[in-house]
Amino acid sequence: MGDEPLLQKARIQEDIESDKGIGVNDSDGDGPVTLILLFTTFTTLCGTFSYGTAAGFTSPAQTGIMAGLNLSLAEFSFFGAVLTIGGLVGAAMSGKLADIFGRRGALGVSNSFCMAGWLMIAFSQATWSLDIGRLFLGVAAGVVSYVVPVYIVEIAPKKVRGTFSAINSLVMCGSVAVTYLLGSVISWQKLALISTVPCVFEFVGLFFIPESPRWLSRNGRVKESEVALQRLRGNNTDITKEAAEIKKYMENLQEFKEDGFLDLLNPRYSRVITVGIGLLVLQQLGGLSGYTFYLSSIFKKSGFPNNVGVMISSVVQSVTSVLGIVIIDKYGRRSLLTVATVMMCLGSLITGLSFLFQSYGLLEHYTPISTFMGVLIFLTSITIGIGGIPWVMISEMTPINIKGSAGTLCNLTSWSSNWFVSYTFNFLFQWSSSGVFFIYTIISGVGILFVIKMVPETRGRSLEEIQATITR
Repeated sequence: MGDEPLLQKARIQEDIESDKGIGVNDSDGDGPVTLILLFTTFTTLCGTFSYGTAAGFTSPAQTGIMAGLNLSLAEFSFFGAVLTIGGLVGAAMSGKLADIFGRRGALGVSNSFCMAGWLMIAFSQATWSLDIGRLFLGVAAGVVSYVVPVYIVEIAPKKVRGTFSAINSLVMCGSVAVTYLLGSVISWQKLALISTVPCVFEFVGLFFIPESPRWLSRNGRVKESEVALQRLRGNNTDITKEAAEIKKYMENLQEFKEDGFLDLLNPRYSRVITVGIGLLVLQQLGGLSGYTFYLSSIFKKSGFPNNVGVMISSVVQSVTSVLGIVIIDKYGRRSLLTVATVMMCLGSLITGLSFLFQSYGLLEHYTPISTFMGVLIFLTSITIGIGGIPWVMISEMTPINIKGSAGTLCNLTSWSSNWFVSYTFNFLFQWSSSGVFFIYTIISGVGILFVIKMVPETRGRSLEEIQATITR
């Protein structure tokens, strides 16, 4: 298409930065936090809560399910792994669902899969229904992991966009902890039934929340977009400039409709795709699934009490998630990612050294506590940055005309990396209990350089300004 699209992008940026243009440097996009915005965010986060309960379900339910349905360890392991397979299916669907049916419509689809999955598990009398229910939960999780951060980023005022997005990580950690706690005192059937409660809340809420104004504008429904934006910002808020900024950007995008995977090869999207995929690969190959899925095995090998370790880890993750919410809009995405990646590297290094010394019979009395400290440092890095910020930045940076295909590609990358790490961890851990963590250390070390060199800062800027700048 030549240089014309690049010139169009440049003109958008000039309009954005000019005081005579659409004026994003004044108060637009800094609307108040309204009740409808809070309710919409709450409804959206019900999907994340359901994802967390699905991820945490297998740990407390293992003994009961294996005894109740007479499953072998191999059969139960397959049941647990089916979630990731469903996640890949959901990831492949997520971008197109969000583009065709809207953010709210995509959440409705994921909610249906989630509700069906929990009910099948709760009333299962055979292995096949248990596995299909788990597969449905994975499909829902694959859709939610993309749609929720995109929806939140598109509806939140720019001054609190990071804070609202960071709540997603807090809800994820909290839902896993709640599942562990409830699963220790009730049966797995009751736990599955209780897990449908967030689905019910989300189902009801979806009838009352507005669609993303940006998705509506992208699909030519400008009046509906303005009505939705007015609802989100409040009746007393002047949305003229924010609406004009959205409309102007969308009108420009209409001139080149690029929504296929081959269009992602266009040079102007190279940084968006590189940063997005790079952060997700760093997140997963840096050891996220290895730590979270096999935390008990790590504590057991080191000699640290498993129940104590899991409980303290859950509390620390919840506290640091709150800290992440407080500081993300104050210090910015790039700064937090840098600190988090350094902590990620340090946590794996300490854990690896602990097991290395243990293998040589050195400092064995300190192995449990040093391993515990390494794990805590790593998990803290996840909750304050590397766990949630990559998806926030992908949602902020990606232009809406390629958001479906780019989101699908990033989501597939994340779930594929998730499966790879979760599948290989036990083999690597058996090969060398220290070596697997040194591998994570090296990957995290490379990640530090990647964040410093490639990742832009997006704090305090409108989505249109971010996207026009990074694709110029």
